[in-house]
Amino acid sequence: MSRRGHRASQPPGDHTRPEPLDSGELVVRHVDRNGRVRAYDFATLPIAEPMQRSLAVLFAARCTPNRWGSHRSSRLTFQLLEKFTAFLSGLERPPRDVEELTTAQVKQWRLSQAGTAGGHNAITRVGSLLRQDARLASGPVADELAVRTQRPKSKTQSYSEDEFDRIKRAARRTFRAVLLRINDNAAHLERWRAGAFAPGSYDFILGEALDSLARTGDIPRRVSAKGARNPVWRFHRVLGNTSPAATWQRLFLSRLEAAALGVLLMAEFGWNLSVIHQAKVPKASPDPGEDGQPTYRIPVVKYRRGGGRYFESRNVTDDGAGSPGRLITEALQATRFARAVVEDLAPGTDLLIVWRWAQGGHAITTSDHHPPVGLFRFGVVDSAGSAWARAEGLAGSPFRRGRRTVNALVRREPGQNSQATHDRDYVLVDQRVQQEAADIIAAGAEDAAARARQAVLLAEVRADPDPDDRETATADCHDYEHSPFTQPGEGCRASFLLCLGCPNARIHPGHHARLAHLHRALNHLRSAQPPTVWEADWGEAHARLEDLKRRLGEPVWAQALACVSDTDRHLIDCVLTGVLDA
Repeated sequence: MSRRGHRASQPPGDHTRPEPLDSGELVVRHVDRNGRVRAYDFATLPIAEPMQRSLAVLFAARCTPNRWGSHRSSRLTFQLLEKFTAFLSGLERPPRDVEELTTAQVKQWRLSQAGTAGGHNAITRVGSLLRQDARLASGPVADELAVRTQRPKSKTQSYSEDEFDRIKRAARRTFRAVLLRINDNAAHLERWRAGAFAPGSYDFILGEALDSLARTGDIPRRVSAKGARNPVWRFHRVLGNTSPAATWQRLFLSRLEAAALGVLLMAEFGWNLSVIHQAKVPKASPDPGEDGQPTYRIPVVKYRRGGGRYFESRNVTDDGAGSPGRLITEALQATRFARAVVEDLAPGTDLLIVWRWAQGGHAITTSDHHPPVGLFRFGVVDSAGSAWARAEGLAGSPFRRGRRTVNALVRREPGQNSQATHDRDYVLVDQRVQQEAADIIAAGAEDAAARARQAVLLAEVRADPDPDDRETATADCHDYEHSPFTQPGEGCRASFLLCLGCPNARIHPGHHARLAHLHRALNHLRSAQPPTVWEADWGEAHARLEDLKRRLGEPVWAQALACVSDTDRHLIDCVLTGVLDA
């Protein structure tokens, strides 16, 4: 089925996918998941022809959509093979083929990569490729290739709160100006199409220019005798000049304006640059509901997650200014004219971020990008992010650090990553997360200590009573006039349950039976009350009795339960029902 709903034509019955490597050749052709082809000539590697052929065979085995779906994977691996073979060619006796590789040579190469930028990636990728060869499936060289190297810790750190706020404000400022500009010109175009302007007037000619832009992506031009395509004079007169701001930027985004939109998508959803670059057009639900607010289904593609886990979708609702759905609504508005022109030129191109290039015919730099359609380009690349940042007085492309900030500190959950990757590569290595965690841990420890101090038994446990102490329902009081729960000299008015948490209290064997009965009564209450209610009313008293039970030991506690008197039961009933409260 095609993107426009038509049944796709079947290939011929004898159709097969072309082989990446033809017999007798050293050129590998990688067809990516979009059908684009990139060729790699292994004859250019500075190594003997048998080694070139062996590496080409191993490389070609991975040039399939289920292994390498993008040219980025094959391009990076070929670059690493260029460096690897350059190292081999510099040895005193370079191996002519893979079976001549020695353990010492592999170890020397591994050591040469240690501590270098991309060293872990080189060792892992090249080693994995070489171990596919049956001649290196086992033996000392295979063991050396299989030695694991420690993944270097990411040096990318999140932004401070002030830094990230500054980036978001700059992106909003850029994109807001774009949206206002395009909407103003769209309103003028609608009025022109409705016949609101007199023919030949300034507004009428401007409407003609906007209509040409909306249909073709450019203003009307004439070809001079020398072949130059110059604007028709009457449009030049109305537009003022032929600069991008005066002509095509009236309806289309520029490269840096598209980057600003990408920054806003990153800050809102935590997407990385590859997801933003190939973002599809979100589809609004057919029924916007009673409030008329659209809900968008956003398809998200992340091929690095592996087969079967490429795609996910999110639903966001435009429920007012500042909502995630409002950003999608505004992105659709800002790109609607560019997407319409692209749809006419290349039906089925459903990418969200479309912008117009200032110069026609600009060659695309990498086959991983969607090919240009007329004057229009797609997505956002890191160089555009860097250029936008420079224009705003910011340091470097904000996408990598910004995504870390969003996922580790704002959303605090994985974004197109597993939980393990999120924790290892985003959270645990981030200094701002560590600092905030230290503050949270310290506050938690202090709170736990405070709760422990509240719940611990502070009453003094004695072997004999003091005749000067005053007897209470749960313990003896050594200093009634100076209670920690009331003002000095006022006398204690606290509940008898708090006696166990008072340093003035004294507990002796005459209290054991009564307190053991109180402990048992609180356990009975636990089964009859909701947990939150029981914990609020009786939790601390129960914890102190648990502490007393631990100090006295099980034999003493069991003996105390056996000695509970009717007086003990009556006193504890009065304590629990509040009869004895002041």
